[in-house]
Amino acid sequence: MIKGAHSIAAVILTIGDELLIGQTIDTNSAWMATVLNQAGISVKRRVAVGDDWNEIWEALTVEGKAADIVLITGGLGPTSDDITKPLLCEFFGGKMVRDQAALDNVIEIFTKKLNRPLLERNLKQADVPDNCRVIQNKRGTAPGMWFEKDETIFVSMPGVPHEMKGMMEEDVVPTLVNRFKLSPVQHRTLLTAGIGESFLAELLVEFEAALPKDYKLAYLPNYGMVRLRLTGLDGTKDAQGIDDLFEELKTLVKEHLVVDQDLTLQETIAKVLLEKKKTLAIAESCTGGYISHLITMLPGSSAYYLGGVVSYSNEMKIDVLGVDPDTIAQFGSVSIETATQMAEGIRKQTGADYSLATSGIMGPTGGTPEKHVGFVCVAFCSAEQTSTTTFQFRFDRKRNIELTAAHALDFLRKNMG
Repeated sequence: MIKGAHSIAAVILTIGDELLIGQTIDTNSAWMATVLNQAGISVKRRVAVGDDWNEIWEALTVEGKAADIVLITGGLGPTSDDITKPLLCEFFGGKMVRDQAALDNVIEIFTKKLNRPLLERNLKQADVPDNCRVIQNKRGTAPGMWFEKDETIFVSMPGVPHEMKGMMEEDVVPTLVNRFKLSPVQHRTLLTAGIGESFLAELLVEFEAALPKDYKLAYLPNYGMVRLRLTGLDGTKDAQGIDDLFEELKTLVKEHLVVDQDLTLQETIAKVLLEKKKTLAIAESCTGGYISHLITMLPGSSAYYLGGVVSYSNEMKIDVLGVDPDTIAQFGSVSIETATQMAEGIRKQTGADYSLATSGIMGPTGGTPEKHVGFVCVAFCSAEQTSTTTFQFRFDRKRNIELTAAHALDFLRKNMG
């Protein structure tokens, strides 16, 4: 292995002022770290620097000595603040040349796909250092570049997530796996709900203490749910061994188990709906369409999701969903009674097998002595039953909405059977 390392180690280096001032959230690093880990490459550090020549140069120097692989994103655009490419050319002692395949790609994108005139700065996207291996960009104009120096691999890719992911999936990761003869790291993941992280940890004290030294259990909490990930560490490739431990783990948390796969709650619901060949519709008030957004972010959701209504006003609840005005007058728009009629109304309107409704007070204003900010009513409806529940959250508006969505989806999961 390179540099005598126990395992292949990578550093992710992201470039751009927008990352440091918070204008852009760095989702690239999280995605890259996941993909690298799955391939058997450990991520040693994630480093962010601005569009500053000296800062980038220093980061390349320092991280190049510390890791086997340095993956770089950002700074490859056509504007004056995109300095990564000329800096890499100087750092690796090359000279700039125009790559014909990259040039053909730029011309095709502008003339055939975008039907826009070509500027010289666009053509310069095809310029690359002569001592790199060019990684063609099938999703954009800026090519990637693969360098090697002092037994370290440096790969520069665009900061646009869609373009970077294409290069990683189609070229970079397969090449690295083949180069280092890597085997995927063994992971087993399950999702729990209805129990906090500390209570889970208490439940699993003896299990963790008895784990062989080559295994590790990670707790990944998020909005009322906790994901448990069992990992076989360096050198552990025995699938049967980790499967046996995972079965034991599932037994210990069976009362709180949502799914024994690395799936989100909405993916789990989609799986159940498809298996049962059932359909879903949602009436949302306090969540403002957020639950429908989570559902429809999944490809193929049209097979089971019929649609939804954001009935924010009382008039919408009455006119569109058929909520009885007397129900709102007597119990309030945020009530079990109103949520129930919302769920029944959307199911009647769409003909869905299952329906879900939410109504609540997300804050920071709107609370009363009887119904505080964060109070939520949820209703589920099917041909066989109508079920309701309430929640009380205590956070800011954004988190209250996200928590409502997560708990409402889990309520839906439980009632679907």
